[in-house]
Amino acid sequence: MERERVIVMGAAGRDFHNFNVVYRNDPTVEVVAFTAAQIPGIANRRYPAELAGALYPAGIPILPEEELAALIRDRAVGTVVFAYSDVSHDTVMHAGSAVLAAGADFTLLGPARTMLASRRPVVAVCATRTGAGKSQTTRYVAGLLAERGLTPVVIRHPMPYGELAAQRVQRFATHEDLDRFDTTIEEREEYEPHLDAGRIVYAGVDYAAILHEAELEADVILWDGGNNDFPFYRPDLLIVVADPLRAGDERRYHPGETNLRMADIVVINKIDSATPQQLDEIRASIEALNARAEVVTARSDLALDGPSIEGRRVIVVEDGPTLTHGGMTYGAGVVAARRFGAGQLVDPRLAAVGSIRRTLDRYPNLEPLVPAMGYGGEQVAELEATLNGADADIVLSATPIDLKRVVNLDKPITRVRYELAPVGGRSLAELIEPIVRKTRTPAPTT
Repeated sequence: MERERVIVMGAAGRDFHNFNVVYRNDPTVEVVAFTAAQIPGIANRRYPAELAGALYPAGIPILPEEELAALIRDRAVGTVVFAYSDVSHDTVMHAGSAVLAAGADFTLLGPARTMLASRRPVVAVCATRTGAGKSQTTRYVAGLLAERGLTPVVIRHPMPYGELAAQRVQRFATHEDLDRFDTTIEEREEYEPHLDAGRIVYAGVDYAAILHEAELEADVILWDGGNNDFPFYRPDLLIVVADPLRAGDERRYHPGETNLRMADIVVINKIDSATPQQLDEIRASIEALNARAEVVTARSDLALDGPSIEGRRVIVVEDGPTLTHGGMTYGAGVVAARRFGAGQLVDPRLAAVGSIRRTLDRYPNLEPLVPAMGYGGEQVAELEATLNGADADIVLSATPIDLKRVVNLDKPITRVRYELAPVGGRSLAELIEPIVRKTRTPAPTT
């Protein structure tokens, strides 16, 4: 029987998971390629045979998305699966239109088909857009679970930008593990704060194998989502963070709208920075799309760690994905610079080099700041050169990591720390109580 030929459009995350769960062992389907977008340097690799399974002894090529139409025609592809996140509904359907015009069907795989079941209770934290505040919400929930005497183990949405076979299952318990796995700045931003709090983090490529390992040491699995993707595991409690600074995007972006419609709890974050009109708009979206959800409002509390920035010239470093495909023009660093009295936000463009300069050119509406791009050694070196070349007194770093661990700077660093501070609605401690009770209920004997 001739196998149906499939291409999976992705960004080194959801695409691999969908393949592993749905297609890897299906003899009726041949996945002829993945295509890559969003992240620099992830195309022109190969999904290795060790991960692809017995049906793919040579592995599967990962090719630039620009080659998609030609691949459909040349390989007689029947179906293209769209499998990446934080893109507008327009973008999804433009991709679909191109696929249909090239002669293939266009499809999305949904939560019911791709979420794995866990033997442990699962709390998932997702969002309507990247940069809404998932990470600080995950940290807050992890602290609540720990206060109840439970051991949450964090499983992070994938960011496998290196050697895929070596990244099949990654366990992070110390900062040395970050070096051992040669993690990028983007990975460190998600893992390091959990390690600082003494928590175990898992990530990688094969999320069935990851779950098996994590369940051995967890009372609760805490899914820490990426971008605005929906969970890889079937949650007992789904918390979705919404960003009023981009009010309306919860209806316009994929798959953030899916998350909002599925949510048990919606956390409206950053209410101290939003206008009343923005808050009204996001509440109206929740009411229209998921009126049954509990709504919690929260601030994103800022604090500085390091030399005073008052009156000083600062070069601001912000979380990169929030500013690129996240669509924000500023982040917590710019907010902190203005709130704590910086004398000047130094424009980095005169000092920017390489990919940092290209990123700034690509996003001309950014406030004076440097996105913390660091997808490889060359890009980290360019970030270091840009910061050292800036005519500033202090680096104001709003990336969640200790930047001094990855770059050598000739200026002092002040870190911006931001934590979730719930202020309205039922308390998250009360809302997670069913998870606590489920964890403490003995499993049935057979």
